[in-house]
Amino acid sequence: MRAVDIIIRKRDKGELTREEIRYFVKGFTVGDIPDYQVSAWAMAILLNGMTAQEVTDLTLAMAESGETLDLSGIVGYVVDKHSTGGVGDKTSLLVLPIVAACGLPVAKMSGRGLGFTGGTLDKLESIPGYRVDLSTAEFESQLKEIGIVLTGQSKDLAPADAKLYALRDVTGTVPCIPLIASSIMCKKIASGAHAMVLDVKMGYGAFMQTLESARQLAETMISIGELAGREVVTIISDMNQPLGEAVGNALEVREAIDALHGGGPADFREHGLRMSAEMLALGKKAKDLAEGRALAKKVIADGRAFAKFRQLIRAQAGDVSYVDDPDKMAKASLVEVVPAPKSGWIQKIHAGEVGEAAVTLGAGRARKGDPVDHAVGFMIHHKVGDRVEAGQPLFTIHANNAAIQPEVQARVAAAHVISDAPVSPLPLFYE
Repeated sequence: MRAVDIIIRKRDKGELTREEIRYFVKGFTVGDIPDYQVSAWAMAILLNGMTAQEVTDLTLAMAESGETLDLSGIVGYVVDKHSTGGVGDKTSLLVLPIVAACGLPVAKMSGRGLGFTGGTLDKLESIPGYRVDLSTAEFESQLKEIGIVLTGQSKDLAPADAKLYALRDVTGTVPCIPLIASSIMCKKIASGAHAMVLDVKMGYGAFMQTLESARQLAETMISIGELAGREVVTIISDMNQPLGEAVGNALEVREAIDALHGGGPADFREHGLRMSAEMLALGKKAKDLAEGRALAKKVIADGRAFAKFRQLIRAQAGDVSYVDDPDKMAKASLVEVVPAPKSGWIQKIHAGEVGEAAVTLGAGRARKGDPVDHAVGFMIHHKVGDRVEAGQPLFTIHANNAAIQPEVQARVAAAHVISDAPVSPLPLFYE
């Protein structure tokens, strides 16, 4: 078997066998197949696509390229969640404690932010001491002991995916649905998930900017799940405007803590309740979404969800005093409220522009390894469809660099479009 023959077959729109895909992934992982051949192969996939079976075989080959976890002996049935990323998306910080407090163990390996999509690990590191580098033994022990883990991905988990993503990033092959879907699913399978709820974001602040492309990604991941023997539920949710109000690491942690106490923005609370209900129904802790939602609301109201969040932070060496008193978290030196320039209805809040402005402030990273300023970001005070009066607070900037503040202020102001006529609110969920 030769790598070039596999590239040619895919170039000519042929279907690859399981053996060819495994050979190619293994050869790339161990260094026998060079980057330039893998780049050509990835471009052929982008141009010609893959069948459902090919994508599944690719997913499993990447999952099996390194360590795979079997958590069934520790907690039985494992349900995971994943978001394709967005602006102000701090949902895991709310949903995982809720679900774990309902008695469904959750073990999540998460990532850092790159570009304007915020990373869960970056948010958690706003809490001093929080460890995101648990070993496999620590991961499994904590899951068994308290039923919740939220850490970084092990370097031994799906190494083929990390290598392939690095190549895709520099060869113009990132926007390829078979490669996106297999990248997401291989990590979930390798980390021991039996079932997963996948939150596919759609809109200005998401990678999938149309409902059609979001639906295609969702359907591809469902087919992988079916062929790989996993249960998968996908939700297509809105990311045209930021989720909640807070955009920025410490600001988002504070908002998640508010929601765990029953407060926080209505859209963020509703999103968290829906995702929690989906996970609880999938994990057989609720007979349907209505019962799952009721359970989620109950553990928030009686304090068990917040207690589980505290337990998670303590278990991973975070300073719980910052959770108990979020005012202790890092604060920006420059805080400025920007007023609405005129009265009207909010017609648009371009989430991507808000996210890019947050990166400019230092809340995210343009390149891997860039430092992150946990204190900076924005509070976006309105939603599409809201009535706003001239002079009323439109958004608040939290900055540490006076030199760039005018630039980001102008960018976020331009991301807001105010209409003279009433505007309908955006849906939280599409499908």
